[in-house]
Amino acid sequence: MDTSDAVPSTAPARTPVLSVRDLGVDFYVDGQWYPAATGVSYDVFPGEVLAIVGESGSGKTQSSMSLLGLLPQNGRAKGSAKLGDRELLGMSAQKLRQVRGKEIAVIFQEPMTALNPVYTVGFQIIETLRTHFDIGPKEARDRALELLRLVEIPDPDRRIDAYPHQLSGGQRQRAMIAQALACDPKLLIADEPTTALDVTVQAEILKLMRDLRTRIDSGIVLITHDMGVVADLADKIIVMKDGRVVEEGSSLSIFTEPTHPYTIKLLDAVPHLGRSADALAVETAQAETSGTTAVDRSTPQATDGPVRETVLEAKDMVIEYPGRRRQPAFRAVDGVSLSLKQGEVVGLVGESGSGKTTIGRAVVGLLPVTSGELRIVGQNMVGASANDLKPLRSKVGIVFQDPGSSLNPRLPIGESIGEPLFLHRGVKGAEMSRAVERLLDQVQLPRAMRNRYPHELSGGQRQRVGIARSLALEPQLLVADEPTSALDVSVQATVLELFQDLQREHGFACLFISHDLAVVEMLSDRIAVMHNGRLVEIGDTAQVVNHPKDSYTQRLLAAVPVPDPVAQQERRLTRDALLEAQRDELERAEIARADELTVASETADLDAHGITDQGAGGHTTGRGF
Repeated sequence: MDTSDAVPSTAPARTPVLSVRDLGVDFYVDGQWYPAATGVSYDVFPGEVLAIVGESGSGKTQSSMSLLGLLPQNGRAKGSAKLGDRELLGMSAQKLRQVRGKEIAVIFQEPMTALNPVYTVGFQIIETLRTHFDIGPKEARDRALELLRLVEIPDPDRRIDAYPHQLSGGQRQRAMIAQALACDPKLLIADEPTTALDVTVQAEILKLMRDLRTRIDSGIVLITHDMGVVADLADKIIVMKDGRVVEEGSSLSIFTEPTHPYTIKLLDAVPHLGRSADALAVETAQAETSGTTAVDRSTPQATDGPVRETVLEAKDMVIEYPGRRRQPAFRAVDGVSLSLKQGEVVGLVGESGSGKTTIGRAVVGLLPVTSGELRIVGQNMVGASANDLKPLRSKVGIVFQDPGSSLNPRLPIGESIGEPLFLHRGVKGAEMSRAVERLLDQVQLPRAMRNRYPHELSGGQRQRVGIARSLALEPQLLVADEPTSALDVSVQATVLELFQDLQREHGFACLFISHDLAVVEMLSDRIAVMHNGRLVEIGDTAQVVNHPKDSYTQRLLAAVPVPDPVAQQERRLTRDALLEAQRDELERAEIARADELTVASETADLDAHGITDQGAGGHTTGRGF
């Protein structure tokens, strides 16, 4: 048979929404062009999610911003980037303004800085609609309300007139997504859309993005360093390092069979929730092979060692922020009881607003305790004066969430590290120099960096400086408040490994505050779970992670994405089933409560008319009915 006469396939060829070829981005600095991205090529098809992953400085964000002409003034882009059959690079500013928002939309990393603080979120969505479409104010407002309902913002009729600062982080991110989707764009660029969100809010945003890509059939470019998010959402992945694409492929192939050493290193650095269960399984298998009995670590084990000193003891602790004008006092921490022994690491987890950071600040004396008890290294914190707390400063250290804002920008880092030694112990001169060098060695920073300023260091280096400063006085208790939340996974892994080494070397107790449960599981001996100012669960790490008792802890753990596409799909189904069951249980409780109220109301009506149970049987009451 002559194959030239065969009937051609009728299946239409897929046309990419975006086609990028040999894209390069350069920046002009001090009279020279420096490359930020080189030779980047990829396609994005309708209904497809392409994840661009890599560390900070890999060029993933700048290569995507160049598509819309959003580079700084000293930047330039070359190569080709076609939206359908139109070339984006070199397009005039007027034509680009017509493309932005209408055909290509961006979800920026930080909604608080991307949204205009002087306009309501509703006004900003309406402005986008009226810029690109010929519609009236009422029709635009109705469409804005529809979009806010689409992204599941609670009480959209009221929130549409709220300013960005009046919304939570998750609500601001949803409002930005609503604005991005206002014109049903062909392409959506999501730049770290969930970096600063709690795991439960992150899970809701990811679910929303999955629903949206099928609902409007848009292509999505996802820029992130969170491999759990990539496993949850991406169809294809390209891995960037130093401005170049080092590996690309399907999500499953990249996670299961990575080939480039950098990709392998990146995946190995990702904290994996459930490692305590994996370790127990390995230990059990080894015990069965050797004929011994594995130790059950789901409950705390008794030890024959010396009794360790209790460095933190809280009993029914209450912390309130005072009311202002007509607003009542806000109770941020309500009746929390917690203890921490020398050399122990306790992870304090929960969503934003749960009270975990408030506890950390109270532990170091930055907030007063309203009632209950709190003793830190023998010092009663309730009603303590500034003079009472001064000796405590040398016994308790704190690592702040953002080292960039907690370090003095006018002081070299050597002076910042040595300042506690000078203030508390009067150390100076050659002795101070030796102490600073010893601390820099401990956090694995070159001694030559002592003369640099904070802005000259990377985020990971600044975080190490913060750790060195907090350990300068060799404290008995260290409070670490989200110390790795904004770091790349490889930098985060280095900082966490360093933290573990220092904890073993110095033997300090640590209250590790975080919403990253995988990190907490890796570091902590015990985990305490906060919800709405209350401690809902506390126990050994393996028990809390693998066998949570409280329903809130179960929801929190189910929302954590894991860097494995197959396992993540199973977790997502389990989470949806758990939420559905809890929703049904809540509805049944509400129905039962409504029935009780109905019966109570009917009884009250009968009593009001003087009708008793006897009266209902035909007997009259004293009112003559």
